[in-house]
Amino acid sequence: MKAQNIREKTVDELKRELHEKQEELFRYRFQATLGKLENAIVIRNARRTIARLKTIINEKNRMNQ
Repeated sequence: MKAQNIREKTVDELKRELHEKQEELFRYRFQATLGKLENAIVIRNARRTIARLKTIINEKNRMNQ
């Protein structure tokens, strides 16, 4: 997910999406532990998306203060 697309959303939408991505990352890690994860790159991509979401949420919160 591109940062430009993320910036267009509201803080509430971003928080909801952050929660979904964190649950997704948990599932990927669980699958990796069981040896059922076929593509380990999805873990890296999920972590990066979570970092982008957190960064933009933080930026938006600072702008509103």
